Amino acid sequence: MPVMKATTISDEWLRIDALDLEARGVARRQDGKVVFAEGALPGEEVRVRIMRSKAKWESGEAVQWRRTAFTRVVPRCAHFGVCGGCSMQHIDPQAQLAFKQRTLEDDLWHLAQVRPQSLLRPLAGPAWGYRHRARLTVRFVPKKGGVLVGFHERGSSYVADMRSCDVLPPHVSTLLLPLRALIGGLSCPDRLPQIEVAVGDAQTVLVLRHLQPLTLGDRELLSHFEREHGIQWWLQPGGPQTAAPLNPQTRPLDYAMPEFGLRMPFTPTDFTQVNHSINLALVSRAVRLLAPLKHEHVADWFCGLGNFTLPLATRSEHVLGVEGNEGLVQRARDNAEQNGLARCTRFEARNLFEIDADTLKRMGQFEKWLVDPPREGALALCKALCEAAASGYPGPTRIVYVSCNPATLARDAGLLVHQAAYRLTAVGAVNMFPHTSHVESIAIFEKA
Repeated sequence: MPVMKATTISDEWLRIDALDLEARGVARRQDGKVVFAEGALPGEEVRVRIMRSKAKWESGEAVQWRRTAFTRVVPRCAHFGVCGGCSMQHIDPQAQLAFKQRTLEDDLWHLAQVRPQSLLRPLAGPAWGYRHRARLTVRFVPKKGGVLVGFHERGSSYVADMRSCDVLPPHVSTLLLPLRALIGGLSCPDRLPQIEVAVGDAQTVLVLRHLQPLTLGDRELLSHFEREHGIQWWLQPGGPQTAAPLNPQTRPLDYAMPEFGLRMPFTPTDFTQVNHSINLALVSRAVRLLAPLKHEHVADWFCGLGNFTLPLATRSEHVLGVEGNEGLVQRARDNAEQNGLARCTRFEARNLFEIDADTLKRMGQFEKWLVDPPREGALALCKALCEAAASGYPGPTRIVYVSCNPATLARDAGLLVHQAAYRLTAVGAVNMFPHTSHVESIAIFEKA
């Protein structure tokens, strides 16, 4: 049945009972129809301007309040409600964490009938200026005065008219308006679709995607901007592998892991966590929970640049890091070499979305596993472990699973618990993306 559009205001006051995964309030009309209300919070009574209507649900935005929630706060960002980068700034940060923890527990139970034996204290860090990675969209919009640089508007392909961004580091936020002026002065402002931001401990890189060659004049303007603002420009004419520094003498990006005595170099197009503070806390907790012993061998599945592999190597005899991309694997090897850990680490390029039980058994036995998959989860790996265990493969005694999607974590947890005889001993939310509904988490499985 097609979606119908309307602009009517609900004729009844609706009590908001919950939030959905997009941080919209959820209510039921007297006739049982579900209503999703932008801007409404649990415990509030609102009237809603209905924008979309189907047979079983309606959605819109709250426009009148008869009762407000104690968890409501005034959003700090002037662009909240227009910019789609944050959806929860109107919610107290502690209430945001509670929502994410409930989402995690609900998915585990409703999707997999699994309950953790205990809950970990949620990991939280700075609520503002935390976003050290971001993709800014660039649009040349003459009707709005020229170039816009920022995030998309909520629910739209348009770019928000942003002057600042409170979740970006302050020195990056202050670049938004200068970037608009710079891009507008280049020879092809309508052929520059995005700028990627990557911030290390001492360097900030902006990667400019360009769909046609830049002129010598363009490069001179970029070089002047680089010197004036203390950043580095990288130019990307094609895919991520084509990105290269404008000035070949630029210093590399890296971040430190003081607890483990490590420095982690990375390029601006590599995947790294957006929130450096939470990443350090997450790695520390994961290593502590996995508790590798000096004589043990550990496997780090989906190892990336070695974000977990290298810290684990400082606490165990040997760590195998597995990742699907050969180029990424080579950079992980280089990072191990630079940190003096090449002799106690090994890296393999392997497609973990296609791994089977026989391959898993051939790779050897590991006492502990660290699993850190993308949003798709680790379905093939968990299935392989279940099948291998059925044929006598002992498997790890403990698994620490770092997840960025509670639904796929729940699916994989169901396999490990119901088919491979593991217990979910603990789970906890990780607030990697404050003010968004994104739920990161960490879970511990132990052999029953």
